[in-house]
Amino acid sequence: MKPAQEDLLIELLQTEWQFLNTSIETLLLSVEKCKAIGLKPAFSFEEQESFDSLTSKFNRTSDLFTQKILRTSWMLLHESFVPFIDMMNMCEKMHLIHSADQMITIRDMRNQIAHEYLPKGLHDLVPEVIEMTEKLVENIEASKLFFTERRWIDTCEWSNH
Repeated sequence: MKPAQEDLLIELLQTEWQFLNTSIETLLLSVEKCKAIGLKPAFSFEEQESFDSLTSKFNRTSDLFTQKILRTSWMLLHESFVPFIDMMNMCEKMHLIHSADQMITIRDMRNQIAHEYLPKGLHDLVPEVIEMTEKLVENIEASKLFFTERRWIDTCEWSNH
């Protein structure tokens, strides 16, 4: 890879990282809102919209991280294309993420949310989404360290809440 191409990929990674920062901030706000709603037998329409918003933001953030950030960094590392599970296992070995198993579970949950058509089904997923949001943030923090060590992103960007 030529230095100019690498510079373009680093610039792309920095742009994607900024989008991820915004996505994480709104996801964490939705987590707090849904925690405050809690579990009960029935939910108002507004509460259901809060759950829909949480699951959408979880999916968007996990997609941005796995399909944009990790894929761009993969190109910067000069690695060849491999299936998702293989990529996560290799990312864990390189310390680019915290846990391949967590990221595979997050990907499975993302797919489950995307194919859940019944509102009650989404309610049942909310506690798991809240728990897995913490795991997603752990993995993003591992990537942040990996990227800052290589000076691909600035250290002053997003900090864990």
